[in-house]
Amino acid sequence: MQKKLNLANFPTKIEKLEKISKDSGVNIYLKRDDQTGSEISGNKIRKLEYSIYEAIENGCDTLITCGGIQSNHARATAAAGIKLGMRAILVLRSDETPELEGNYFLDKVIGADVRIISSDDYRERRAEIMKEIKAESDAEGHKAYIIPEGASNGIGSLGYYSAMEEIKEQEKELGIKFDRIVAAVGSGGTYAGLCMGNAEFFNGEKKITGFNVCDDAEFFKKRSEEIIEEAQKYLDKSIVVKAEDMDIIDGYVGIGYAQSRPEELEFIQKTAKKEGVIFDPVYTGKAMYGMMNEIEKGTFAKGENVLFIHTGGLFGIFSKRDQFKF
Repeated sequence: MQKKLNLANFPTKIEKLEKISKDSGVNIYLKRDDQTGSEISGNKIRKLEYSIYEAIENGCDTLITCGGIQSNHARATAAAGIKLGMRAILVLRSDETPELEGNYFLDKVIGADVRIISSDDYRERRAEIMKEIKAESDAEGHKAYIIPEGASNGIGSLGYYSAMEEIKEQEKELGIKFDRIVAAVGSGGTYAGLCMGNAEFFNGEKKITGFNVCDDAEFFKKRSEEIIEEAQKYLDKSIVVKAEDMDIIDGYVGIGYAQSRPEELEFIQKTAKKEGVIFDPVYTGKAMYGMMNEIEKGTFAKGENVLFIHTGGLFGIFSKRDQFKF
């Protein structure tokens, strides 16, 4: 099994949403991966512990990655890399001069080298652009390591593969058996890792349900299958999970990635007032909103024990402050 760094606060705790569980008839628990740290908070650090270890093992001193202007992954990459004495170059997507707020503000405070590109360039050329930056950096005497969007590749998926082993231990400690694990799907690495861990540590007994926050379910089933195939070289054994066996529920992208509908923000605010937990508008807010709608539809069984992975993203909510109604 691939080695990793130890940067985050693990294991993250599991807590029950008592009021929402009572109202819905489904036992809803949160895996608080929003509490993995401060500057590195969120789910991405689980993946980065593996990716950055490989970068260091390869003698790299520079990390290059990409994301939206409010990318949680980019902020966590910069914070983790700089903590370890590495340079961080972030390729961020924005079609206008961004407001200095949220994750972007933290990127600048941390000292990351931010390169802003257009949505068209990001969609069509981000991999090429990162390779060009790597060549530029290497020519200056550095050695750069490229981490893809969301650290969602074979080595990154090991973060949530190992998280499933953590969950198995917590089930024993808490005396709970989770029937289903739910997560937002934004680049595929977290979902792929959960599926692999389910196959390895639970013999595939749990239902791993994803809610895609961009693209569509079929895209992410295929992408997750590809990531699982990429991960095989890092594992001690072969683990196969096919797209047709994955459960990703479509229909909650809304008006687009990182764009919020009033009903989604209203849900985030209502949940915060009820449980004292804040979900972010890009990932967990949409996924939780989708899950609660599906529970109302009867997609989830009454009395089911559900573990929702709270993947973080708190800093990103500040960029939506003007869209909330008080």
